[in-house]
Amino acid sequence: MELFDVYSLFDVTPVRAKGCTVWDDKGQEYLDLYGGHAVISVGHSHPHYVEALKAQLDKIGFYSNSVRNPLQEELARRIGEAAGYEDYALFLDNSGAESNENAAKLASFHTGKDRIIAFRRSFHGRTSGAVALTDNPAIVSPFNAHHRVTFLDLNDGDAVAEELMKRDVAAVIVEGIQGCGGIHVPTQGFLQTLSRLCRQYGAALILDEVQSGYGRTGKFFAHQWAGIRPDIITLGKGIANGFPCGGILIAPQFQARKGMLGTTFGGNYLACAAALAVLDIIEEEHLVDNAREVGEYLKSQLPESPRIKEVRGKGLMLGIEFDESVAPLRKALLYDKHIFTGVAGSNMIRLLAPLCLTRDEADRFLTAFSEVLAQ
Repeated sequence: MELFDVYSLFDVTPVRAKGCTVWDDKGQEYLDLYGGHAVISVGHSHPHYVEALKAQLDKIGFYSNSVRNPLQEELARRIGEAAGYEDYALFLDNSGAESNENAAKLASFHTGKDRIIAFRRSFHGRTSGAVALTDNPAIVSPFNAHHRVTFLDLNDGDAVAEELMKRDVAAVIVEGIQGCGGIHVPTQGFLQTLSRLCRQYGAALILDEVQSGYGRTGKFFAHQWAGIRPDIITLGKGIANGFPCGGILIAPQFQARKGMLGTTFGGNYLACAAALAVLDIIEEEHLVDNAREVGEYLKSQLPESPRIKEVRGKGLMLGIEFDESVAPLRKALLYDKHIFTGVAGSNMIRLLAPLCLTRDEADRFLTAFSEVLAQ
């Protein structure tokens, strides 16, 4: 049997990693500024993280959600404290896509409505429901095209108000910062407007913090720069540093009932142990502050070039947009300078480094980036 060929692969085989460094099967060292789509939050193979998983696996790795799991309760308490949402509830699942689908479902249960407002260039995942919320025709199939979703332009509060006045909207879903759609940042005023309009018209405000959350922008969640409190916040990616895990934070006005949400693997013992270790490391090593400080430094020190159209983002979630394809630049960074980066579309270099990135590692990228730009 062969693999189903849906990924374009670089000719690199990582076999070992530590912090922001990856080694391939030939012993070549690479600087990782992508972290597997923002999944690696506290660095590869952190000793505390590794020990936490080993210790938990020696006890119990998995059992169903039909029994009490104290690790889930501890994780709920810890996330609430770290994020400032102690009065919210936590539902654990397996991924960001599942979190966004559960969030839309919960909003529909709560409001009794079935239409969702999302935004152009958004990306909310690859399950059927999450794809329906995603503005990307390349991944929409007839299977998920039946969902009632209205796409509007980001930062257009008037258009949102016009749709909400129809009073058939269950929820508005917006990313803290658009990730795969090109690092477009909703303004603080726009997020505040969304919060006000959703309250006014009885719709739930869902903040997709799957990529922009967990300290990446220099606050625990990107929306906290705007000083708002959404009704539902979705989590994934960096929550467990590569171990499959996701979840939603749910405001107190949502009433739970048995069976309304469910999952087989969500919140298993190993996932909770991984997520708790991540919080330990984030807090002990002050990684939210580090993401803000090193991210600001990296953004401020990027070389000026007529080839660069715009630099967007916050903290360690940055996009460098060009008026040309970035494929040659990305290949040069990988094969000549041995630095992993990401892309958004065809004309943006995307940086999603682990939150433990140091200034020295940022300087290594800045030097290499200047050199490939000059070629």
